[in-house]
Amino acid sequence: MNALRQLEWALLELEQSTPLASVSGAISEIAPTHFRVSGLSRSVKLGELIGVNTGAKPQIGEVVRIDSEGIVAKPFDRHFAGGLGSVAYRMPPLSFAPDPSWKGRVINALGVPLDGMGPLTPGSMAVSAEAEAPPAMKRARVHKPLRTGVRVIDLFAPICAGQRVGIFAGSGVGKSTLLAMLARSQGFDSVVLALVGERGREVREFIEDVLGNDRNRAVTIVSTGDESPVMRRLAPKAAMAVAEYFRDRGESVLLIVDSITRFAHAAREVALAAGEPAVARGYAPTVFTDLPRLLERAGPGEDGSGTITGIYSVLVDGDDHNEPIADTIRSTLDGHIVLSRHIADQARYPAVDVLASVSRLAHNVWDPEERELVSKLRTLIAKYEDTRDLRLMGGYQTGRDSGLDQAVDMVPRIYQAMRQDASAPPSADPFRELRDMLKGD
Repeated sequence: MNALRQLEWALLELEQSTPLASVSGAISEIAPTHFRVSGLSRSVKLGELIGVNTGAKPQIGEVVRIDSEGIVAKPFDRHFAGGLGSVAYRMPPLSFAPDPSWKGRVINALGVPLDGMGPLTPGSMAVSAEAEAPPAMKRARVHKPLRTGVRVIDLFAPICAGQRVGIFAGSGVGKSTLLAMLARSQGFDSVVLALVGERGREVREFIEDVLGNDRNRAVTIVSTGDESPVMRRLAPKAAMAVAEYFRDRGESVLLIVDSITRFAHAAREVALAAGEPAVARGYAPTVFTDLPRLLERAGPGEDGSGTITGIYSVLVDGDDHNEPIADTIRSTLDGHIVLSRHIADQARYPAVDVLASVSRLAHNVWDPEERELVSKLRTLIAKYEDTRDLRLMGGYQTGRDSGLDQAVDMVPRIYQAMRQDASAPPSADPFRELRDMLKGD
């Protein structure tokens, strides 16, 4: 038995120290969205990486479909340089080795630096971009309140450390500006920023102008809109892996993904290339599986570790807040902040619709008096907005309804108090500031 055990250990050590033999096939089909490889069907699994010899540097693809005739892979590069008969072979799984020295750096979805500051220092432990969420019964509870410095959010939709919140908005409503204000929040040890499908010209603006001095505590993962769908789909996963590394070090991490909708768009392109049917507005079924799997990885870690506070921007297509992606994300997150085009048209920023915005963990932040005050403020705002048409038509008369009289008097001043420019200093005590502003009028 001892001899057999020693032989087993020797074989195990040999397996770990000896590289696997390369299993390869040949490209048999090339399309604008994918390529097909023959000879690897029985050797690979979904999600594995395939390398292709192209003469210069090898190009990488991800396996998205397997059948008896071959495999279908999506290339990571925008322009696939392989040809018919090119050799394709298995590659090891994609992993990262984050390190605290990564703070202040800008990288792509594959972990390659983009900032011209030299190579990254690898950490001591590799992490996977496809990691699983912590077990539900082992996760710590969320209870520690945070001050974002954005007055309207801290009043009406407060956030806790480890909470996951979506910012829902159409285009041009001030979503990126609000994210910039949240990125400057000081209640975090680290910031991980994922810019997914962004315009290339906005990357430096966001990093240099918005983060400013705070960029030294931020790791930025960038995948611009002109990159391949596989890269855009990988960027939030890579950002999540980096955030999980800092969380497991016991840090409080702020993860900002702008935008999670473009991740869904990229996942849709990959799924359609794999031959999946479109079931809801062109989205394939796996898109609605990938979203919760990614979002669930944020939040509190296991007891004794840190937290990942997730802020996800959701670009609402056509201002339809009930479209499939927005609806799926809203049901998964711990709260949603809705930006209104109607409010933005009034030049009232941040354009937060306080009646439509909800924080499911607000009870951990408000004391009983604050909860009662916010409830009264919401009632006043609801009465004011519900009677807008009546007042515009001249049907409102003072003295007929004392509650409406109070709303007409107070709500415009509340709206004025909620205004906060991106260059304004962060709010330190929103309830006191609101009281002082209302008294000052």
